Amino acid sequence: MLLTANGNPVPASDNKPVYSDKPAATPAERWADSVFNTLSHEERIAQLIMIRMHSNLGADHVASVMADIRNNKIGGLVTFQGGPVRQAHLINRYQAISKVPLLVATDAEWGLGMRFVDSVIAFPRNLMLGAVQDSTLIYEVGKAIGEQCKRMGIQYNFAPVLDVNNNPNNPVINDRSFGEDKYQVARHGVAMIKGMQDVGVMACAKHFPGHGDTDVDSHYDLPSINKSLKELDSLELYPFRRAIEAGVGSIMIAHLYIPAIDSKANTPTSISYKTVTNLLKKDMGFDGLVVTDALEMKGISKYYSKGQESLQSLLAGNDLMELPSTAKGSIAAIAQAIKKGRISRDEVYRRVKKVLRAKYELGLAHLQPIDPANITNDLNAAVLPLRERISENAITLLRNDNHLLPFKTEDAEQKIAVVSVGTDGNNTFLDAVKQYRKDVDSYIFSSRQPASQIPAMVKRLKDNYQAVIIAVQNYSRRPANNYGLNNASRMLINQLQEEMPAATIAFGNPYAIRYFCDATTIIAAYEDDSITHKAVAKVLFGQLEPKGKLPVTVCENYHFGTGITSIIPPPPPALLQSAAPESVGLNSQILQRIDSLAYDMIDKGAAPGCQILALKDGKMVYNKNFGYYDYSQREKVKENSVYDLASVTKICATTLSVMRLYDEGKLDLDSTLGKYLIWVRGSNKENLRIRDILLHQAGLVAWIPFYRETLYPNGWPDTSLYKPILDSTHTVRVAESLYMAPAFIDTIKRRILDSRLLPPGRHYIYSDNDFIFLGKVVESITGMRLDRYVRETFYEPLGLVTTGFQPRSRLPLKQLVPTEFENYFRVQWIRGDVHDPGAAMFGGVAGHAGLFSNATDLGVVMQMLLNGGSFNGQEYIKPETIRLFSSYGSSISRRGLGFDKPEKDNAIRRPTNAYPCKSASPLTFGHTGFTGTCVWVDPQYNLVFVYLSNRVCPNGGANTKISQLNVRGNMMEVLYDAMVDRSAMSNGLLSGNF
Repeated sequence: MLLTANGNPVPASDNKPVYSDKPAATPAERWADSVFNTLSHEERIAQLIMIRMHSNLGADHVASVMADIRNNKIGGLVTFQGGPVRQAHLINRYQAISKVPLLVATDAEWGLGMRFVDSVIAFPRNLMLGAVQDSTLIYEVGKAIGEQCKRMGIQYNFAPVLDVNNNPNNPVINDRSFGEDKYQVARHGVAMIKGMQDVGVMACAKHFPGHGDTDVDSHYDLPSINKSLKELDSLELYPFRRAIEAGVGSIMIAHLYIPAIDSKANTPTSISYKTVTNLLKKDMGFDGLVVTDALEMKGISKYYSKGQESLQSLLAGNDLMELPSTAKGSIAAIAQAIKKGRISRDEVYRRVKKVLRAKYELGLAHLQPIDPANITNDLNAAVLPLRERISENAITLLRNDNHLLPFKTEDAEQKIAVVSVGTDGNNTFLDAVKQYRKDVDSYIFSSRQPASQIPAMVKRLKDNYQAVIIAVQNYSRRPANNYGLNNASRMLINQLQEEMPAATIAFGNPYAIRYFCDATTIIAAYEDDSITHKAVAKVLFGQLEPKGKLPVTVCENYHFGTGITSIIPPPPPALLQSAAPESVGLNSQILQRIDSLAYDMIDKGAAPGCQILALKDGKMVYNKNFGYYDYSQREKVKENSVYDLASVTKICATTLSVMRLYDEGKLDLDSTLGKYLIWVRGSNKENLRIRDILLHQAGLVAWIPFYRETLYPNGWPDTSLYKPILDSTHTVRVAESLYMAPAFIDTIKRRILDSRLLPPGRHYIYSDNDFIFLGKVVESITGMRLDRYVRETFYEPLGLVTTGFQPRSRLPLKQLVPTEFENYFRVQWIRGDVHDPGAAMFGGVAGHAGLFSNATDLGVVMQMLLNGGSFNGQEYIKPETIRLFSSYGSSISRRGLGFDKPEKDNAIRRPTNAYPCKSASPLTFGHTGFTGTCVWVDPQYNLVFVYLSNRVCPNGGANTKISQLNVRGNMMEVLYDAMVDRSAMSNGLLSGNF
């Protein structure tokens, strides 16, 4: 027996199949069938009609909506302005009288604050979001907007806008777009779609096939786009293709005239069969709901009315008709067309069923009334924290000539004024600035002030201040009339920029920057509200690095992607004092043997170049660079050249962190892995001791080639797991033009958990997996990613400039030494991306690999350890902790806790077999790296040795000449040979903190 939506039996007369005897296969289909069979022919057609509703238009409007629900049985509502409490009551009222639950939609492109302007805070417009580089933040915005809709009884949001705004004068899209770059629009659009749909609200990609390159508003006329199909496919259609791939539930059709698609006169795309059915449905394969843009807009209503606009839309292939001129007339026009055979009844009914299935999937089969209690607070709950994050990620510094920014928070020699252009009084921006400089004075230049006042104001500012902050505010977001910036305002801004040091901030649509593109220091802020004001003030005074990139081209000076992301001066380099070798008891003539070994290594092809550093008694006695970045010999190795450290990461990032956490009592060496990592519990790795993991005797396999299962049989990366561009679903950079879906990291963890395990404590197996686990332990304890923890805890306080993970985000590419042309996974030069493929699949940050540095910065780290954990008067690790970790810790290997050590029988080994070299004392500790690196500390002789090379260049690990020639060991041995009186030096053992 079939049931209605309310659970009542369907009348027998309607218990017959409509156009198929095939039984419904899913709950959605069964529900759709049961509801469908309760409806009359006209009522079925009415499911395709959506009308507008307001909660601020009074009783007549409410009565009109109720009449359409009762009499015409319309299928859905589109909500507009009003208040949330009133609207909640109205939606409940409308749903209660509807025969079939109404599909409630809205166009909350930047949240419900777009409609409830008096009580709900809006999210920023999409152009500000387009400046944000992290699509995961856009996902969170989409999710928050979805949650707002659900709380308001809305199941369907006509958002996001996927138009690529490549026309600055676009009057209708403009800052509703994510920008002019199709990849950015697609990436952010898909992120927002997923955010909304992950909480059960259907998203709608609009305005197909692309409304970005227009200069006419379709609300008032029919815009025309004169591009070829090839041009459209390469740009406008791209974001829609990505949205379809991502599973968007709905697409909205624009009112556009595009002759390349359909040249029939007076045929907007919204009623074009060639656009809706042929292009969107057939060619692009979209099978979700297709909805028209509002049919009351002049782009179509100038040609069709009285319900004919709905009929034409249906004939084109649309499933839902939004805001027709008349619901009753639309139903009648469609019924008449079926009767005349212009469209088959079965085709119309198929679309009705499609709408009903969507209603089921969106929860309307189990509809609950909206609870209006506390609804306004609920709608606002997530907005402010997200808005703060958006502002701090979007603020874009376009230019900073003469390093005007950041201003000092105290500077008696530089008096600053703030000039607010376009406002009528003090505002929250001035308050935000005064948080950092209380002595700042303020001036107002409103839009009503005449140009005649400009000379006096400029003179006063020049005479009394050394710099000025120009806040351009309260201007229009639309391009008409120069965004509302009158001649006087523009004159003042440009004159101040010419006459004195000025930082100009555009608080609004960034396209307006075209009127002051010659500014020497300029910030695009995108919005004009207190949250954005605070974020800009932080940037101005160096409390926040600007992170945004310009999402559109605003003038010849500032193109898409412009954005300076570092203005805070780096910490001063940690200076290592140089000294003549003889001043610390070394023979400089003997030290020159290192030069000969370096040249010989390069001549024999062991590595194309290297950096070598030696410290004795805390003084730098040797610091030289040899050779080139690669065998093309185009780029010389310099002191600031940065190398991939490979496994030196294990001690200079992970072990440092473990020691610090041990000092702080947050990590117990004899506790198990399961205590710190929830995800290992229940596996045979749960009870591994931290001590055994540090000693590489936990029984883990040496390494796992995670990448292999992500390749096709032909060796190319899986195209569903990897994409050539960063998007919301492929956020893990593995290499240039290769981004991985982050979900695979869980697979990597699972492969480690499922890997073979030997009895812990009995076998020494040098394993990357040990330190992958330890890196995750550090992250679990600290609540920070490993790169951030070591940067904030060690590298920045030590004043290190080059040391860190993901160097491409921090340093110029020319500073990064290429590691290898990898031909088995990423198939490209690896330069600035981590060489180790496993670490690359963790996004370049892992406990076993991923650290980059030059030799001098590494020398600081190792000297800090040699000093007993202190440097420049600051203690980083306790000396007793360093002694514990750097001592021999195992009876079955030479290892310390995290650190490598000399072979225990070095004294009886031949020099060529000694490790790391014959004369290294038993107190020595350090590590080597696969790429051709090493760092060693010998406390007995107060000695530090650092060697960096890219021996794997160009063709990988098969080149073992660096080991065959014993390059690193021989160079280190020279340091001992150069000691004038080695026995006297060793008698001073541990004279310092160590």
